[in-house]
Amino acid sequence: MKKILFLIPVILLFFNGCTTVGPPGPPGPPGQDGLLAQIFEANVTFSRQNNFEALVEFPKNINVYDTDIVMAYILTGVDSGVDIWEPLPQTLFFDDGTLLYGFNHTYADIVFFLDGTVNLLTLDPSFTDDIVFRIAIIPADFAKDFDISNYNEVVKNLQVENIVKLN
Repeated sequence: MKKILFLIPVILLFFNGCTTVGPPGPPGPPGQDGLLAQIFEANVTFSRQNNFEALVEFPKNINVYDTDIVMAYILTGVDSGVDIWEPLPQTLFFDDGTLLYGFNHTYADIVFFLDGTVNLLTLDPSFTDDIVFRIAIIPADFAKDFDISNYNEVVKNLQVENIVKLN
């Protein structure tokens, strides 16, 4: 029994002493510190002339990667001086049908559009003119940690301070 008790520390010293640390490797390529989240704002008017669609190109200084999530939000009002942002798509219900604000995107641009069963030509200008959207480019690694449909959570969690206004 004494021999076994004596061998245990010897064996532990042997295994612990066998790990050697080599010299550090070369430095990696330079990168950008922090998150690469971006938010920008676009003001859009929908009409028959633009087929109730509006193409907005991403600013040249914004890179959208394959793994990024692109979210769009529409300004639906102001409460006590605080903007109210709702995620797209948004559906509005009228007596004579529905109106949908939607979007699709590539890695270079986003298209906002109107669709629905209402007559788009007879809509009140408050539903078609000077509609404000915010577009958030969210790294996918961080999107799983909070509710990306909540604009205020996106801004808070990604610590976005500068929102670029395109027009």
